[in-house]
Amino acid sequence: MRQRLTKTTSNPSLDPRSARTASPPSLPTWIAPRAGFESANSCGIGQLRSLWSSSCSRNDATREPHERNCPVDGVSRLILSSVTVSLMTDLREHLMPRFVGRASQLRELARLLPNPAGPAERPAKALLIRGRRRVGKSRLVEEFLDRAGVPYVFFTASTRSTAEELSLFTREVAESNLPGAPLFQDVQVTSWDAALRLLAAALPPDGPSVIVIDEIPYLIASDPSFEGTLQKVFDRDLSRLPVLLIGIGSDLAMMETLNEYGRPFHQRATEMVVPPLSPAEVGDLLHLEPAAAFDAYLITGGLPLVCADWAQGQSMWDYLRDALSRSTSPLLVSGERSLAAEFPPSAQARAVLEVIGSGETTFTAIGRQAGGIQQTSLSRALRTLVHKRVVAAEAPLSTAPSKETRYRVADPHLRFWLRFLGPGFAEIERGRGDRVLERIQTSWESWRGRAVEPVVREALHGLGSRALGLGDGPAPVVGGYWTRTNDVEIDVVLADRAPVAKKVLGVGSIKWRERAPFDMGDYAALSRNRDRLPGATAHTSLLAVSRVPSTVPGVTILTPADLIAAW
Repeated sequence: MRQRLTKTTSNPSLDPRSARTASPPSLPTWIAPRAGFESANSCGIGQLRSLWSSSCSRNDATREPHERNCPVDGVSRLILSSVTVSLMTDLREHLMPRFVGRASQLRELARLLPNPAGPAERPAKALLIRGRRRVGKSRLVEEFLDRAGVPYVFFTASTRSTAEELSLFTREVAESNLPGAPLFQDVQVTSWDAALRLLAAALPPDGPSVIVIDEIPYLIASDPSFEGTLQKVFDRDLSRLPVLLIGIGSDLAMMETLNEYGRPFHQRATEMVVPPLSPAEVGDLLHLEPAAAFDAYLITGGLPLVCADWAQGQSMWDYLRDALSRSTSPLLVSGERSLAAEFPPSAQARAVLEVIGSGETTFTAIGRQAGGIQQTSLSRALRTLVHKRVVAAEAPLSTAPSKETRYRVADPHLRFWLRFLGPGFAEIERGRGDRVLERIQTSWESWRGRAVEPVVREALHGLGSRALGLGDGPAPVVGGYWTRTNDVEIDVVLADRAPVAKKVLGVGSIKWRERAPFDMGDYAALSRNRDRLPGATAHTSLLAVSRVPSTVPGVTILTPADLIAAW
């Protein structure tokens, strides 16, 4: 159990995670967090914790030059002169955002924590967690560790050399609350095999503990033998202990393959996907009505750190005006960092991604807009983007096969960033975010109409057949339909299977207009398109999704409030 420290100390090895209090006092108004921040599920908690830990445990003589003028550092020195370390712990606790949501993931993590009293000869368990960058994977695990109250070590890998990673790993274990942490004091290990075997000796043999390796794909990239070494040590040493091994990664494709047949860790780990916050969760978090919640989702992508910067009840335009006035706002930084982590600026795949983000969807148009790159190079770049789950490749859904593939940016926030924020970044840095805001206001309704379509399709799939007017039965496959010339374009196609349907169950239209509802003119256009859809008949059900409530005979109409129920 963690002990609360009640006296002042200058011990530089003090771990702030070992000193927690359940009821922090009220903060003075001059250091209170901004409104809305305390209720957000932020994925920046590690940086905040590290900053406060450094400020609380190191004197001015031991600080790095870039740390000495840090504004938080100055506040911490002022407070440390008159209060105890326990009060500083309370202050850190208050500045960290309150965790919200993720109830199912927390339950699964708690279920996986080994029971040392159980009958299993090999009680250890392993979990591989994947999710898009900045969706809060690390923050989720941090919250689980805080609630579990068991000994643990949390190591975050980077892109350093193997020797540097081993040095950082050794230091992290030495500073952890594992009972055998002193084994790592003043120790230099030269291989992951030695480091992991020594870690096994540092774990408690009669109680649960947790090992967390964040950004595990970086370790595998820098040392291809790490994957096999981890499997060997897990089988020989860790599996006999009541330990939960958690590997976290943002490279979705690599994380998916780690547990596949033929890989060293095959069938040893449970898998967990941490998605962004859903439109329903965004609406609950920001106190927004359903239609406004979808707008906020298209901008934030459900990224917790971006949502944390959006004050509860704040209108979309007020939020954008505020965020675009700050070049360091999470809205701007999140997209930039995600791109930098995936692709260097010179990478051809990034250039192709920027073209797709600008609105081009077809192979020919993307190649032309990207500067006429060769077809083989374009195909390679598109395969990379699709493999990394950054871009989605979609085909028309009907009873007829089609090769008319269209491409779109998979992440809503990145799609918004590439269309509006990336091109205007230089202006924002010069203090002219107002110009970028004007361009967003001019193009918003047309851009939103396209951007919301995949989100609506996801919601329709989650609602099930009865809500879609199809009666009882399994949930249909949801897609769209188009031709090469776009003379026929249908927003929603409901079918029994994909990519080639055996039966078309329904067709629909999405009208996400600010004031005009789905009307009789839209009904006539949808009926005409139904007649030209392979597999549809005059009896195929009609569906409309309208941002503004509407009533048209013979059409099942859903509003944003209906769609929110999918989550």
